[in-house]
Amino acid sequence: MMNHLDFPSDIRKRVEQFLSCCDGRSIGSYTESRGLLCVRQAISEYIQKRDGGIISDPNDIYLCNGANDAIKTVIKLLMNNDVNKPSGIMIPIPQYPLYSATLSEYGAYQIGYYLDEDNNWALNIDELERAFYEAKEHCIPRGIVVINPGNPTGQVLTLRNIENIIQFAHKHRLFLIADEVYQENVYLPSSKFYSFKKVLIDLGSPYNRMELASFHSASKGWHGECGSRGGYYELINIDKDVRIQQNKLVSPCCSSVWGQAIIGAIICPPKEGEESYELYIKERTVIDNRLKEKAKLVSDLFNSVEGVHCNTVMG
Repeated sequence: MMNHLDFPSDIRKRVEQFLSCCDGRSIGSYTESRGLLCVRQAISEYIQKRDGGIISDPNDIYLCNGANDAIKTVIKLLMNNDVNKPSGIMIPIPQYPLYSATLSEYGAYQIGYYLDEDNNWALNIDELERAFYEAKEHCIPRGIVVINPGNPTGQVLTLRNIENIIQFAHKHRLFLIADEVYQENVYLPSSKFYSFKKVLIDLGSPYNRMELASFHSASKGWHGECGSRGGYYELINIDKDVRIQQNKLVSPCCSSVWGQAIIGAIICPPKEGEESYELYIKERTVIDNRLKEKAKLVSDLFNSVEGVHCNTVMG
């Protein structure tokens, strides 16, 4: 491929850069457990650009076999192994089944909080308080999962709603788990994705010192490379002893190197002026427009059925 002129020069350059990071210049070689440093550096640059310049440390980034494995790893850190009063994790209802299944597997207590359908599936703080206090007699609440943009509800949370969620989590000393794998799936011009990291940092003290894990995946977005099993998560403000345990959990083996290459390519697409840029923009625009059309079609079809209501799919 490196000498095949049918491939654009910028793509050949990217391949060369990636292979130079691999032992033996082979995608079949192991990497360090956290993933290739060059990919983690590229991801940290992507995060900084996304969040308006807020610093991202490559050492806080872990590459993973899609977000599912990473989410399970982080939730495992929050377990206390007390069968009488286990760790409790707050998860949204409706929810993505990964969370209920993982909590069941780990013997954790599921604290379900109901999303507010009448308010575009936002998180209602009164509902969060209700769920938290009702669960306290059964468990020790340790964390809260927020999926933004929502799955399966398709909402994009407002800046104010995210601020309120962070303040709630701080009040109750909850670890924030931000599932942001759909961050590139925003379909309405009036909607905007805000990362929990950016909002948390922008809020200032004491919120900017809160523990947070945020996730992204090659499986979602406009790319949809589900079978490649690529993704990453970023841990910020994590206690050094907890980080040691986290590193132990990922130490048995690195994530798929093919998946590392895929997520690296996704977060570092062709730039304007490069040979493949126009084709990239053309193909991405077609995919994005199709996704938007399908999202509108789904809500329109449901709303055409008597007695059925479906909110606008925002993301």
